[in-house]
Amino acid sequence: MAASPIFAALRTRNYRLWASGQIVSLVGTWMQRVAQDWLVLTLSGGNGLAVGIVMALQFGPTLVLSVWGGVLADRYDKRTLLMITQAFAAVCGLGLGLLDVGNVVELWHVYVIAFILGCSSAIDAPVRQSFTIEMVGQEKLSNAIALNSMTFNMARIIGPAISGVLITVIGTGWVFLINAASFTAVFAALLAMRVKDLFEVERAPRAKGQVRAGFAYVLSRPDLRVLLATVFMVATFGLNFPLALAVLARNTFGSGAATYGLLSTALAVGTLAGATLAARRAKAPRLRLFLGAVIVFGVFEILVGLMPNYVLVAILLVPTGALTLTFTTSAMNILQMSVPSDMRGRVMGIYMLCFLGGAPLGSPVLGLLADVLDPRAPLLIGGVVSLATGLFAAVYLLRHNNLRLSLSRPAAGHRIPVLDVLQIQP
Repeated sequence: MAASPIFAALRTRNYRLWASGQIVSLVGTWMQRVAQDWLVLTLSGGNGLAVGIVMALQFGPTLVLSVWGGVLADRYDKRTLLMITQAFAAVCGLGLGLLDVGNVVELWHVYVIAFILGCSSAIDAPVRQSFTIEMVGQEKLSNAIALNSMTFNMARIIGPAISGVLITVIGTGWVFLINAASFTAVFAALLAMRVKDLFEVERAPRAKGQVRAGFAYVLSRPDLRVLLATVFMVATFGLNFPLALAVLARNTFGSGAATYGLLSTALAVGTLAGATLAARRAKAPRLRLFLGAVIVFGVFEILVGLMPNYVLVAILLVPTGALTLTFTTSAMNILQMSVPSDMRGRVMGIYMLCFLGGAPLGSPVLGLLADVLDPRAPLLIGGVVSLATGLFAAVYLLRHNNLRLSLSRPAAGHRIPVLDVLQIQP
């Protein structure tokens, strides 16, 4: 397997350990996400706003802590930091599981634990993303980012499907406990790494104003400004699938946790397909691929929201998932490949701020609209916002950065992927 160009990064021992531990831990994480959404819906009587509040509490700390997590990543040993953040996440799963199994869990318990987990995740994300280059080096970074997405989405396929069955058979509490146990795999992987084999990167010295310096660097580059603003809008309003699919399954189609799990799995199948294509890509992605993926994603999300039954929703979630993965990995590649090493942690922290920090705004609003208007509202509104944002970003770059739009024509007898048709060129 490792000999294939798709799996080039797996030739590195430290990365093999990391990927192996991550797949186990991430399966548990996705099991908990499905169980948490279902527990909140059960405790609140199917209230979409309650799910939105939990998501806001879980992602809210990103607004404050993600950039500081990037500062820590630029200053200190990332492997040690990851052990600390993973320990906090494991304790959160254990605590929620014990409360649920003991039949004493209340909605406010979920709120508090979601907030604590959010604080840990806000620090963990930029550290984890910027640690990739230390495991594989610059040459294999693009492939490793794609393989990270493949690992994440394999877990996203397996986890919700298992969780949906286990919730029905043994309840949500045991799912949380299984997730807590799954963190032993990533701990073992981090401990087994050969520190001497990690690639050295320049670390930022301890100094004042490093957060401000990170934002100043991003603002000084028009390409990064547009990319991160687009990520913020699409992630805040378009990537609302945990909320949207849970409410759609329960309140529109009158189905149970198993259907919600299957819809989540269909989305993950698409993202896994997108990750596989990204791993096969020989060249690093460019801004045009990112913008094309955002625009087409918006169209498909609108179509998902218009489908009359869950079978058609599941079918359209597959290409929607592939487009989601295409634009997120493109953004991450562009950022990591184009910034200096002593700034990478902070830039990834700002990326995570844009990617997750809008959830405290978008999730409650979309949850409320699902209750007041229609359970399909989060998908329809998210699709419209994503489409409009992608078009606006493309027009802005065309007008202000001396770029031109061209239509690529395939050679006779050959087909061309839809995202390669729209090209924004210098």
